[in-house]
Amino acid sequence: MYIVDLLPPDERERYQEIREFLQTRIRAASIDYWNREEFPFGLLDELGKHGLGGLQTDGSSKLFKGLMYVEVARADVSLSALVGIHNELIVGMIDELGSEEQKARWLPGLTAFTQLGAFALTEPDHGSDIAGGLSTTARLENGEWVITGAKRWIGAGTIADFALVWARDVADQQIKGFIVETDRPGYTATKIANKIGLRIMQNADIVLDEVRIPESNLLPGATDFSRANELLRDSRAWVGWQAAGIQLAAFDVARAYSLERKQFGKELARFQLVQQQLAEILGNASVSLALMAQLARIQQEGKLEMVQAAMAKSTTTRLARASVAMGRSLLGGNGISTDYEMGKLFGDAEILYTYEGSYEINSLIVARAVTGKSAFV
Repeated sequence: MYIVDLLPPDERERYQEIREFLQTRIRAASIDYWNREEFPFGLLDELGKHGLGGLQTDGSSKLFKGLMYVEVARADVSLSALVGIHNELIVGMIDELGSEEQKARWLPGLTAFTQLGAFALTEPDHGSDIAGGLSTTARLENGEWVITGAKRWIGAGTIADFALVWARDVADQQIKGFIVETDRPGYTATKIANKIGLRIMQNADIVLDEVRIPESNLLPGATDFSRANELLRDSRAWVGWQAAGIQLAAFDVARAYSLERKQFGKELARFQLVQQQLAEILGNASVSLALMAQLARIQQEGKLEMVQAAMAKSTTTRLARASVAMGRSLLGGNGISTDYEMGKLFGDAEILYTYEGSYEINSLIVARAVTGKSAFV
């Protein structure tokens, strides 16, 4: 990838080292965990040793961090979801919105990947309309916050040490962020099974039944939803890097298969239609990378706006969906099997298209900006 050449020498060297580790250690090993819907705690430990738990706070450039997200997604999209949410939303929220006490307690373990957090925003009845419809409540009672409600599709919800729970303060109706340790009475997390994608990620239904936490567990910088929305903007942009990574993975698999598989007496790679689709997949991936590199520059300057993040997310995930579909088609019947990896990528691409703001919602954000007309409802 020519974009790697834009990195300074020290980051370029680190990139190559981590990329090799991800390709040799993570990529093949992840398939079995994906098939079994199990979480690879041993692989998480290795990700931590390579510094992937601390990308948000280690001083890395936005471009380096983005390219790391690309390479983790190229190896496994489920683990890239964990790494991205962990850095952008968990570490990012505590680092920017947490108290000094909260930072001291949680950041060392989080950045080493010896502890995990879960980002608990989405609810069973509220997804795209969560900002206005959030129904989980928090009330202050005798020096404790009492949290009541339910959350759905919460990544790492069954394995996290704590959840960052977003709840509506009944006193002022503001949406606020709270650290809720998962071993507190009243916190129940149930794994969501039988998913078609991101099967390594342990998504959960969470019930919060009068969960009591200390008053100090409120994130002091998250006393309304505006600051959180800034970090959600960055996490929306992060999915664009995932989309580039999954396209490169699809290209890797399709290219290798086309060079090995023979039909009608010659390799698939010798057929014009196969070559055209390989070129299109690589072109889509290159467009996605170029768009995200420009976004990284804007982020580095502190100028990223939600409409730019929304356009990047919607465009790159649309291209990813098309690229992976072409890759699956190139493998014929073998494309639906995870034994050839492409079936795994095909399922994972659907999740990228929908989470962190669906394709349709992000398209409406962009169109509202260019027309001045809101068409959400």
